Amino acid sequence: MILKELSISEIFHSIQGESSFAGWPCAFVRLAGCGNGCNFCDTTYAETDGFMLEIPDIIMQTQAFRAPIIEITGGEPLLQPAVYPLMQQLCNLGETVLLETGGFLSVDKVDSRVHKIIDLKPPSSGVCERNCPENITLALHAGKKLSQTFEFKIVVASREDYDWAKALLLQHQLYCSCIVMMGVIHEKLEPSTLAEWILRDRLPVRMQLQLHKYIWPLATRGT
Repeated sequence: MILKELSISEIFHSIQGESSFAGWPCAFVRLAGCGNGCNFCDTTYAETDGFMLEIPDIIMQTQAFRAPIIEITGGEPLLQPAVYPLMQQLCNLGETVLLETGGFLSVDKVDSRVHKIIDLKPPSSGVCERNCPENITLALHAGKKLSQTFEFKIVVASREDYDWAKALLLQHQLYCSCIVMMGVIHEKLEPSTLAEWILRDRLPVRMQLQLHKYIWPLATRGT
């Protein structure tokens, strides 16, 4: 059976708000469906069913934006098997492809050319115990081959979250193998507070803000 359709929540053109690609114009393909129930989720609308679209139509719509990068996100994009041929075909066309995933599922089947942005959910998320440890193992292994296609994102809401993240990073020395981005839950923790913690601990991470929420503070979709 050839997988060729995906359930889509929205396809839009915006500024990449997070990750090491923050600031770049980006074509986003937001897939529908998740169900992981993270606290502070800011895309709950993507948990419901979307509209079905075939892979060639998705590619046509994203390429029409003529953006330098294309991101596949959700919801949880890895729940839909057809996402794998979509990413592969985009890579074959020479596109720079990002995958942003909640970190609950392994990225072992994702095309090696795709830049994988993987969440590590802290305690305040309510789903911390569901982080997929295999993704850390995969990133550490890829780092030995000088791969630049893994990065991890940790968004914290409290000192407890930060201490959890620091312990995890030090345990695995994850920052030695790939980029680690750390930010705050919008309006739950002051960015200056996180910056002070990072500087005081000499923690080798890149701090980020959710850029799109400062550009379009009242928008709920399409950013």
